[in-house]
Amino acid sequence: MPELPEVETIARDLRAAGLPGRVFSCAQVSWPRAVAEPAVDEFCRRLAGRRIAGVGRRGKFLVIALCGGGELLLHLRMSGRLELCGPEAARLPHEHVVFRFRDGGELRFHDTRKFGRLYLTEDAGRILGRLGPEPLGASFTAASFFRALKAHRRRIKPLLLDQGFLAGLGNIYTDEALWEAGIHPGRPADTLSAPEAARLHRAIRRVLRRGLNNLGTSLGTGQANYYSVGGRRGRNADALRVFRRTGEPCPRCRSPIVRIVLGGRGTHFCPACQPEAP
Repeated sequence: MPELPEVETIARDLRAAGLPGRVFSCAQVSWPRAVAEPAVDEFCRRLAGRRIAGVGRRGKFLVIALCGGGELLLHLRMSGRLELCGPEAARLPHEHVVFRFRDGGELRFHDTRKFGRLYLTEDAGRILGRLGPEPLGASFTAASFFRALKAHRRRIKPLLLDQGFLAGLGNIYTDEALWEAGIHPGRPADTLSAPEAARLHRAIRRVLRRGLNNLGTSLGTGQANYYSVGGRRGRNADALRVFRRTGEPCPRCRSPIVRIVLGGRGTHFCPACQPEAP
């Protein structure tokens, strides 16, 4: 579930907690499939003794840069989360990878649904290079977005969820952006006019910035829900206009919010504010 605002919040929290500069002493992997590459033994061997140079984000990937080159990439997928703690902290269920530091601290990777993956690589571009532009980056302009839309006949919501088209958007912020822009989620992308594309471009950036300002979106209190470092919940659920508000009145026109399945994903929209035909 973590999308761009959630992963960026985690990266900022890890930087604020002093992760850069710390040195890995070892890694303990209790569920080997959590490590996508390299093999678990090599993963642990290569990580030992490496110092963290910085913590950042690319799309939905958390990027931990290592001194001397190489990166540790984490994709949290549906339910992955991180906890910084001391070695005396009680072990919890679903702690699949525990990173230990020379100063005695630990970084623990929890994942209830076991979809999250870790990569230790000397060439992060091989993995991250497949991603589309960053929606909050300077290169993501209304003009470039319109040109990209015109090259696709796919429906707009599944296209926005495609990380190779645009990096960082997921179900929550896509539904919110399409509502803000007044665009039906099933519209073919190449039917959007230049003004509609510009409106959607602004809406995407607006809902992502709102999510960042609110430290992400936490829905419910379950183990699989989003929590940042230290178990901190995001506040953005109160700012959602349509996502998971099926049957509630649209904040703009008071028509009931509708839920459909589009491209295999639950999709929330207002049929009055977001008509199928332009």
